Amino acid sequence: MSRLGRDFLFMKKSEKTFFVQNLTEELKSAKSVILINFAGMGVKTQQELKKRLKEVNARMLVVKNTLLKRAGQQAKLTKETLTDTVLTGQTALILADNDPVAPLQVLGKFALEFEVPQLKVGIIEGVFQDTDTLEKVSKLPGKNVLVAQAIGAIAAPLYGIVGVLEANMQKLIFVLNEYSKSQKSSAKSQTNSNN
Repeated sequence: MSRLGRDFLFMKKSEKTFFVQNLTEELKSAKSVILINFAGMGVKTQQELKKRLKEVNARMLVVKNTLLKRAGQQAKLTKETLTDTVLTGQTALILADNDPVAPLQVLGKFALEFEVPQLKVGIIEGVFQDTDTLEKVSKLPGKNVLVAQAIGAIAAPLYGIVGVLEANMQKLIFVLNEYSKSQKSSAKSQTNSNN
């Protein structure tokens, strides 16, 4: 049994209650909660993952499944998140307070590099996400790239409209210039014929 498991095992009831209360508040305030199976991750690998998560303002908490279930129920997490099939094995929580997707992208890249951890389920901005959805979201580009792509997609038709309007404006100016020249030439002709 791991040291952490022993610590939970030998926690006094009051300590467990306090732990569950704190965890409940963290679950309520997080923009995203992602459950992972971290089996096979050594201490150095866990430290590296925690370091990368910290860079995107997220954190990893290793939690005993029974305490997570209690805190999750008190935080009113979805029932799909707290099933016995999800809460088996070595479970860790990834909590994000700011960008709800950035930690998931870190996990996706990390899993490609180290082949651990495995995504279980998650809640992103209050919406339950299964493993498949989490994996798809983890492969999306970063928020800044997505925003730039969206702006580009919106701006492209506008540039087309500006181009069309500009071309039409140039045609109008050309027609008006030609008309003006023809009027001047007509007026000059009439003046010459009157003299």
